[in-house]
Amino acid sequence: MRTVGVEEELLLVHPDSGEPMPRSAAVLDRAALDDPGQAVFQKELFGQMLELATSPQLRMADLGAEIARCRKEAARLAGEIGCAVAALATCPLPVTPALTAHERYRWMAGRFGSATLDQFVCGCHVHVSVESDEEGVAVLDRLRPWLPVLRALSANSPFWQGRDSGYASFRSRLWARGPSAGPTELFGSAEGYRRRVADMVASGVILDTGMVYFDARLAVHYPTVEIRVADVCLRADTTVLVATLARALVETAARDWRVGRPPLDHSVSMLRLASWQAARSGLEQELLDPATMRPRPAVEVVRALLLHTEEALTASGDAGGVEEAVAQVVHRGTGAREQRSFLESTGSLRDVVVECVRRTQG
Repeated sequence: MRTVGVEEELLLVHPDSGEPMPRSAAVLDRAALDDPGQAVFQKELFGQMLELATSPQLRMADLGAEIARCRKEAARLAGEIGCAVAALATCPLPVTPALTAHERYRWMAGRFGSATLDQFVCGCHVHVSVESDEEGVAVLDRLRPWLPVLRALSANSPFWQGRDSGYASFRSRLWARGPSAGPTELFGSAEGYRRRVADMVASGVILDTGMVYFDARLAVHYPTVEIRVADVCLRADTTVLVATLARALVETAARDWRVGRPPLDHSVSMLRLASWQAARSGLEQELLDPATMRPRPAVEVVRALLLHTEEALTASGDAGGVEEAVAQVVHRGTGAREQRSFLESTGSLRDVVVECVRRTQG
C-alpha cells in the first residue's frame, strides 16, 4: 500500500478570548527543549500559526492516532506558554497577522503585497507516495476533477475578519489570490511538468519551485504527490477521511494510467468553477459532477467519489471505515456548518473559537 502523511496548520489563540497570539517561536522553543531534534512542529508564514507534520503511515488507524497525538502535544506546548490551539482554516475574529521573521517570508510580503496577509489561513496537505515522477504526473492529470470534492468535505472556514464570508471554505478563495495557486491543465508527462515549473520560476513572478502552489503537485522534498486543497479540519477524524480518500484517488489514478485510461480533459476554466462551487457551499447544496461538470447534489457527488475509488478502498481495507466516516460528516455537517451552529447558539465569534479549541482535541 501507499504511505500517507499529513501536514496540518493550526491557529495559536488565547484560551479565554479566542484572540490569535503570535507565539509560534515560543512554542517551538518549548518543543526543542523536550526534543532538540524534533521535526513534528514547524513555524509558518505568520507567528499566530503552528504547523504539525505526521510521519508516513500505511494504516489509517495509525495515521489517525498520530494526528491525535500531535494535536494533543501541540495543545500541551501551547498551554505551557498561555496559548491554545484551534484547527480553524480562517480566524473568525478580526486580526492583524504578524509575519514570521524569515528572509523568504519578507520576500513574499514585498513581492505579493496585501495578498500575503490574506494567506493568514490554515490548510491540510496530504502526501501520498508514488513510485516515480512519471507515475506522479499521471496521477496529477487524473486527480484534477475530484479535488473539489475533498475541498467540500473539509470545508472549515466560514468566517473572516469578524464576519460571515458566505462561503464554507473562504480559505480557498483567499489562497487563490496567489499567482500560482489553483487547478492545472494536463501535463502529459514528467518532462511536461518539469518544463512548466521551470518556466514559472524563470518568469520571476515566484521565487522558486516551493512557491508553485498547485492544488496538487509533486512534492519538492519527498517522493509523493502533495494534495493541497483541504482546509485544516476541525475534527481529526475528518482529516483521516480526507487522507484516506486522497490515497484512494492516487491509487485509482495510477491504476487507470497503467491500463492506458486517459484523464478527463476538462478545461482549467471548468475546474475553477468546480473549485469555487465547492468552496461556496461545501456539502450544503450542489457540487459540479467530476465527469460531466454539471450541477448535482453534493451527497450524490460524494457517493460518486466512493464508487470511483471503490476498488482501491477495498484493497486497502478502508471501504467500511470511509462509508461510516462519510455518513458522520453528512449527518453532523462540515466544520463550516458546525462553526455556524456554534455562532447561532452562542451569538459570539469569540465563543466559536473557544468551542473549536475543544473540538480540535476531540
